[in-house]
Amino acid sequence: MKSIAPFLTFQGSAEAAMRYYEETFKDAHIRMLTHYGEDTPEMAGKVMQGAIQIQGQLIMVMDSQTPAEFTFTPSMSFFIECMSSDEINLYYRKLKKKGAIHMPLDEYGFSRQFAWIQDQFGVTWQLNLS
Repeated sequence: MKSIAPFLTFQGSAEAAMRYYEETFKDAHIRMLTHYGEDTPEMAGKVMQGAIQIQGQLIMVMDSQTPAEFTFTPSMSFFIECMSSDEINLYYRKLKKKGAIHMPLDEYGFSRQFAWIQDQFGVTWQLNLS
């Protein structure tokens, strides 16, 4: 195996999500961004293939050419182990904006601080400070 990476399929908001994550996370960089061209008029300008790297983790993204009956669910989430209370508060504040809170930032028996949130694009994140 050469590599393994999560692959997120969006319904037209892939580039907005990539730019949002690049602003949200300290060590995030868009590594690749290819758009559909005029030969696919209904998708022109949407992401044909993209990749963003967050804290060394490569995440592939695209906009779907066909409307899907499925979307992201909390059963698949990104787990972030934070280094400090300031860091977990920063990510919590940014990621919950226009999103949904599944578990509010709080102290739980398994963690000093933990939150489970869904961002405005439907992607879920678990934030942890052990």
